[in-house]
Amino acid sequence: MNLELWGLNSRVLAMIAKVFFLTGVFALMMPGILRADGLADNKADKVRRIPGLGIEVPEDKEQELRKGLADLGQKIEGLKKALAKEPEWLDLLPDVEIYHKAVRYVLDYQEFHRKAEFAVAKQQLQTGAKRADELNKRQASWLKQKGLVVRGYRSKIDGSAQPYGLEIPQSYSFEATVPSRLDFWFHGRGEKLSELSFISQRSRSKGRINPPNGIVLHPYGRYSNANKFAGEVDLFEALDHARKYYRIDDDRIVVRGFSMGGAACWQFAVHYADQWAAAQPGAGFSETPDFLKTFQKEILTPTPWEKTLWHWYDCTDWAINLANCPTIAYSGEIDKQKQAADMMEKAMDQVGLDLVHLIGPGMAHKFHPDTLAEIETRLTSIVDKGRVRVPSTVRLTTWTLKYNRMNWVTIDAMDEHWKRAQVDAEWEWPNGVFVKVKGTQAFTLNFAPGECPLDQVKVPVVEINGQGLQVPPVRSDRSWKVHFFKNAKGKWQVGENNKEEVLKKRHDLQGPIDDAFMDSFVMVKPSGTAMNAKVGEWVESEMDHAVTHWRQQFRGDARVVNDGEVDEAMIANNNLILWGDPASNAVLKKIIDKLPIGWEKDSIKVGKNSFNAKDHAMVMIFPNPLNPKKYVVLNSGFTYREYDYLNNARQVAKLPDWAVIDVKTPAGSRYPGKVIKAGFFGEKWELK
Repeated sequence: MNLELWGLNSRVLAMIAKVFFLTGVFALMMPGILRADGLADNKADKVRRIPGLGIEVPEDKEQELRKGLADLGQKIEGLKKALAKEPEWLDLLPDVEIYHKAVRYVLDYQEFHRKAEFAVAKQQLQTGAKRADELNKRQASWLKQKGLVVRGYRSKIDGSAQPYGLEIPQSYSFEATVPSRLDFWFHGRGEKLSELSFISQRSRSKGRINPPNGIVLHPYGRYSNANKFAGEVDLFEALDHARKYYRIDDDRIVVRGFSMGGAACWQFAVHYADQWAAAQPGAGFSETPDFLKTFQKEILTPTPWEKTLWHWYDCTDWAINLANCPTIAYSGEIDKQKQAADMMEKAMDQVGLDLVHLIGPGMAHKFHPDTLAEIETRLTSIVDKGRVRVPSTVRLTTWTLKYNRMNWVTIDAMDEHWKRAQVDAEWEWPNGVFVKVKGTQAFTLNFAPGECPLDQVKVPVVEINGQGLQVPPVRSDRSWKVHFFKNAKGKWQVGENNKEEVLKKRHDLQGPIDDAFMDSFVMVKPSGTAMNAKVGEWVESEMDHAVTHWRQQFRGDARVVNDGEVDEAMIANNNLILWGDPASNAVLKKIIDKLPIGWEKDSIKVGKNSFNAKDHAMVMIFPNPLNPKKYVVLNSGFTYREYDYLNNARQVAKLPDWAVIDVKTPAGSRYPGKVIKAGFFGEKWELK
């Protein structure tokens, strides 16, 4: 609701907002916020559907749209064949497919929420058809379009066409060689933000930021998940796609967002601090437990592994990484979501960082124009100087090898996952590098060609926690890469103790289960008969749930094959999600003896523990014995469920590396059944 439309000035609005905030009435005046975060959403036994079912489509409208959808589908199939040997044109096909997918989803799954969207769908089919006709003539006029542009890429995760929006300034020259600044803008929570709605917004409405002569990129983020998991990958896939067609200055990229988008900004800032010129989060949330207690009034009772997994997206735990990225936080003075920046301010203060936290006077969940102007001025000053690619000091903390790199420092092995590892490194000219290390077993110092600032003539001296080491010299192209590992006696050595044949947790092969859904995956359906009927029924139900909710929450059609269809190429290129047991799934039968569990007709064995296989099922992630560079997952999709969709701060991993599920307890809005036992594998993927 926009109260300014009632003719109230900002001073009166501020007074009203303060009164409503203090009395609790403010929430009732904000139906979008209440709908997303009301107290009713704390009832796990009464969970509303997200996305909610939309309105019925009149028969005549549906027939018209179905015909347009079929016509566009035929054009797309024709282009796949016509462009098969012309990859530079075939790569543009997702720019067409996004319109087909947008209309197909809202039609097939009842996601129209307003009658006006019928006309929007018709228009989008027309736009898709127009682009298809251009491609058939080997033309693509939208590649030279300025202003609002909608693009699409094909995601590596599930092969789906995913949309993103661009704002190309009129000052941009397609012929010039000077690269442009780019600002990401992460959108807020939108339970009705279908592809149709997103594309419509990005086709007709400019965003709220206007960087001078800069491009703005609006990721879809795969719907409403605060850009986590597949939503996180969406940013990098969209960026890589945009780089093919627009000149982007990699040293002048800024991450920004507000509300849920502010939460997304925080996590991109702390996990990938070395990749941005600056970060500018507004409102949102920066961690899970305090936000849910403060904002959602939720009574939290996490399992030990859930509490551990909060470290993944709790940005407060990664605060020191912001030493590598200039950051400006914004909050409205009376916004309840000011809590996010307050928490980060406290966390940063504890590690010696002073957060710039600008406050919009009298503002609730909104930017103050004067404060926004100050933000733009500060960002312009930062971006003009650009990202520092080779800083003299690097500070890197991590809880998982998923995020193990910062500038010229990479952590290769940890003492133990989900316990803090940290490397602080500093180079001093002419030849000194000083490193302080905690919770780390191996790390690498790596300067790309042309980037090493050390003297090439003098042999570098590296000191690790006070221990001096002799290291190789800087090479003639000014590159320098040195590996270090801790030996059995706890002393640091030069060398790479990271043999490929050794099974160990490493970057992008460290778990937990949800990590498998951040890269290409295929769901493998069992074709045989389950050893136990109850477990077989549970498997079928959970697989249907995983496929349905992947589409609903991450907006893609999961690739599903029968176990007999899995070939060498599929094994080489995908994480395999195996459903069933060793009797029903042929692939699982082939590898079960190479997994650290036992699964027979009568029992499931995990270490010293044994469970009745008649009513228990195994869920886990492990390096695929058929291809240890990829994962195999047993009987699980992404692990958060319907209850967690109701608040974005809940959308975090709910199961660790493995779990035993009692299927006598029906699957619900929080868990796939009763979790009897669960845990993490050790650093060598061993049972602990």
